[in-house]
Amino acid sequence: MKIIKSLLTFFLIAAGASAPAARDQPFAPVAQTVQERTRRSVRWGQDMAAREESLAEVRALLKKPLNVSGAVQVALLNNRELQAMFEEVGLSFADVRGARMLANPEASLTAKFPDRPPSGTMLEWGIAQNFLDLLMIPLRSRVARDKLAAAQLRVADAVVKLVAEVKAATYQLQADEALLGRLRVAHEAQAASLEFLQKIHEAGNTTDLKLAQEQAVYSQSRLDVAMAEAEGREHREKLNRLLGLWGRDTGWKLGGELPDVPASEPSVRGLETLAVANRLDLAAARAGLESEVKALGLEKQFRFIGVLDFGIAGEHDPDGANLTGPSVRLELPIFNQGQARLARGEAQLRMAERKFEQLAIDIRSDVRELRDRMLSQRDVAQFYRDDLRPVRQRILALTLLNYNAMLTGAFDLFTAKREELEAERGWISARRDYWMTRAELERAVGGDLDAKPRAPKAAPPPLKTTTSKPH
Repeated sequence: MKIIKSLLTFFLIAAGASAPAARDQPFAPVAQTVQERTRRSVRWGQDMAAREESLAEVRALLKKPLNVSGAVQVALLNNRELQAMFEEVGLSFADVRGARMLANPEASLTAKFPDRPPSGTMLEWGIAQNFLDLLMIPLRSRVARDKLAAAQLRVADAVVKLVAEVKAATYQLQADEALLGRLRVAHEAQAASLEFLQKIHEAGNTTDLKLAQEQAVYSQSRLDVAMAEAEGREHREKLNRLLGLWGRDTGWKLGGELPDVPASEPSVRGLETLAVANRLDLAAARAGLESEVKALGLEKQFRFIGVLDFGIAGEHDPDGANLTGPSVRLELPIFNQGQARLARGEAQLRMAERKFEQLAIDIRSDVRELRDRMLSQRDVAQFYRDDLRPVRQRILALTLLNYNAMLTGAFDLFTAKREELEAERGWISARRDYWMTRAELERAVGGDLDAKPRAPKAAPPPLKTTTSKPH
């Protein structure tokens, strides 16, 4: 009886130890990291009430003209793919809870009926617990927590990536609207030029070739407007997808104008170091690598013990005697000593190491490429702003003065206006390319360009264990 009480006490203690802690908040590190990296709030809508709250906030934002900041916040609250990504945290946290739990005890009951007197039934019963499972709980929990940390970092990295995509898509749409406005002005100027030339042609003062050439330029301007309108609709739908909008919610209006390139640029020196320190996907890969190391250590530590059950067993004989005592079941590692499990674990660890190294190489290369592209596009935008555009505006103003003084013709004025509009288009395109590349570079370095290197909240400690020799 004392054995049964002791075993029941053990089961109760083990069950209490494996219960989930009330303070567990697996999404909190994700929300904190996102707040630090993007200065935006993100919520995991786990129930209908939270979903309705987010939807109400989204619709309040959509009632105002949507700028870059508002678009980012709408996407963080409403993007369905991102919300689905959040469930990876829930899945990994479920694995953590599972790793804390003790396996259920196994009970058995056997009845034997004799074919001759005495005719009493022999009963055999037993209850056993996998003691090896209890020993593995601490190590198994550490592995699961590392996998949870990796999942939290992957999710936070997905948020940072979405922010960059939304910024780029919004800059693209702002540029589309600005370009379309310039193209419509150019089309109206070209229509006036064509109408004027037609009157001259009717008077016999210009050739058919000149009129045909002007008609071609006018038709091209109409085509440019139509193509710009189509591209604008396409880019708007792309932004709708990123924002998770459909139905009447897609009727939002774009606010804000495409900004000029900044007067000063954050230092681009040390961006590679910043990226390696701040990139969340690299930290996630490192956490996954740490998990593989601990999983391999777990396999090595218990490679010779496959089954280790302790319990009590009893027997009721037909003569009325009851026999009760401890029981143990142990797997003998004669044939299978865990060689296959170790080889698999070591291969997985080597694969994780190589992927981690390659990701770090790719990140550095990506940062260098985007940095050089951004600086080049900044130079182009500044050239349009400070040189070509002012010259074209001055030429237009001087041509207008000469036209008013009857020193030049209307066609020279139309040509000067068309060239000034082309400079405007180039300036808009250069600014668009700069800001879109800058958004990509912010994503590549894991946050702001002027940020300091920092360790993510969910990152594991530095890796110290390396792959062992094959067994």
